[in-house]
Amino acid sequence: MKKIIFITGNARKAEYLENFLGFPVKHQKIDLDEIQSLDLRKIVEHKVKQAYEIVKKPVLVEDVSLEFEALGGLPGPFIRFFIEKMPLEKICSMLDGRNRKAVAKCVYGYCDGKILKLFEGKLDGKIAERPEGDRCYGFDSLFIPKGYAATRASLYGSEDDKKTYLKFKPLAKVKKFLISLQEYE
Repeated sequence: MKKIIFITGNARKAEYLENFLGFPVKHQKIDLDEIQSLDLRKIVEHKVKQAYEIVKKPVLVEDVSLEFEALGGLPGPFIRFFIEKMPLEKICSMLDGRNRKAVAKCVYGYCDGKILKLFEGKLDGKIAERPEGDRCYGFDSLFIPKGYAATRASLYGSEDDKKTYLKFKPLAKVKKFLISLQEYE
């Protein structure tokens, strides 16, 4: 199996990826420059190229976006900064009296110096009126997937948690691609 390095400082995220793929994945924390753009694909493409230039081995990077329809797609890829700087209740209240529809997106990028490939997943839903759920990561306590009455954080550990996670995260696409690389080695 081709060895890849997942660029993340989150060991839990790396462990989940390794478990899903079914083969070992090293992870490494690298502080990458993040271009300012509302286009998540452009951000991930920049990050994966930069990571490859640093590591000089096949790398995988990932980034997410949460787009509020009422705010023209913002905060989008800047959601991490909103969560770091604002109470979650304030983020929810920004949409009081407005359309609460939102789209969560995730893009993985792979680069090995010859091949650069992006994989996108998305999950439609809405922003909760107030944060819900204790066990959460990122915006999970704010986001209610379409067809559900509870936030992703409230679904933690359930079959619905896994189902919505795998729709949002394009891990099946990543796995299929990485396995296809083995056929050509």
